[in-house]
Amino acid sequence: MVSTKVMLTGSFGVGKTSLFKQFLFSEFSERYLTTIGVKVDKKVIEVDDDQLNILLWDVAGEVSLDKVPHSYFLKSSGIIYVFDLTRPLTYKNMISDIEYIENKVPGVKVKIVGNKKDLLTEEQLEEVKSKLPIPADIFTSAKTGENVELLFMSLARKILGKEE
Repeated sequence: MVSTKVMLTGSFGVGKTSLFKQFLFSEFSERYLTTIGVKVDKKVIEVDDDQLNILLWDVAGEVSLDKVPHSYFLKSSGIIYVFDLTRPLTYKNMISDIEYIENKVPGVKVKIVGNKKDLLTEEQLEEVKSKLPIPADIFTSAKTGENVELLFMSLARKILGKEE
């Protein structure tokens, strides 16, 4: 079995913890509780004939230099960068955040995720897509579970070198 470390990062309030809980426990809560520091849990998934033990880190707050300790990034194989589709401020710094991540962890596999898809119509989603500084890899709803499993499976495939 292969083990890997995956970090969820992005601005506060974008749904990192909700994605974490939806993926691990198929749970969603309307209550907003700020993450303090980092929450860590694990899940074993099957990818083709391989088992992957994902050690998932839900990191509090922002991506920037002074917000997340450098040690949190160490030995990460994958990073899920989450932004809120309903709050443009959460993707304003996307380019610099992704560059920062890639400098901290060279060669890391990154998935850029627009969350809270359930709050938008298809027309609104298309409008948001046109305003993003770089394209997102996937759009999710931690509330409904839409594309959450797909997000983690596609990252797992990417980490294992099996992405289509």
